[in-house]
Amino acid sequence: MNFKFSLSASIAAAILVSASVASCHHIDDDRTPPAPVWVPFTSQAVWELYGVSGALDYKEFIKPLGVPSPSFFTAISQTGFGGVLLVCDINNTPLAYDLSCPVENRSDIRVKVDAEDHQAYCEVCHSRYEIFTNYGTPVAGPAAKHGYGLTKYLVGSGPNGEYRVITR
Repeated sequence: MNFKFSLSASIAAAILVSASVASCHHIDDDRTPPAPVWVPFTSQAVWELYGVSGALDYKEFIKPLGVPSPSFFTAISQTGFGGVLLVCDINNTPLAYDLSCPVENRSDIRVKVDAEDHQAYCEVCHSRYEIFTNYGTPVAGPAAKHGYGLTKYLVGSGPNGEYRVITR
C-alpha cells in the first residue's frame, strides 16, 4: 500500500512538473496592438512581381512608407501595426507576420531579416525570431525570455487563384 501511494504521488508530481514546464513554453503572439491587414495580390502576375517565390524568400509591405511600391497599394490596403513581413517557409508555404517587434511594441520599431541565419531580429532589443520555421517563435533576447512571438497573419488564396494576406 505504501508503494502504491508513493508511485501515485510520483506520477502526480511528474504530471505537475510536465504541465508547469509546458506552460513555460507558451508563446504570446498577441502583444502587438490589433490592426487591420488587407494585402491582396490580384493576379498571378502581381504575385510573381511582389509575392514570395520560394523557400527563404521574403518581402516587406509597409503602406505608410510606400514599401514595396506606392503603386502596389489601393485605397483599402492595410498593412497591420508595423507592416507585414511575407515569407516563404522551408516547405514553400507563404506565411505572414507583423513587422513590429513585440517587445518594443511600437509601430516604428520593426524587425529585419538576417539573410545569414534566416531569422528576424530587432535592432533595439536584440530579440531574434524564427520566421521560416516555427512560426515567429522567439529564440533569443527579451522576446525569448518573456515568450513574445511575432504576430501572425493569414495567407489565403482567393477565388481566381490569387493570394491575400489578411488579419487572422
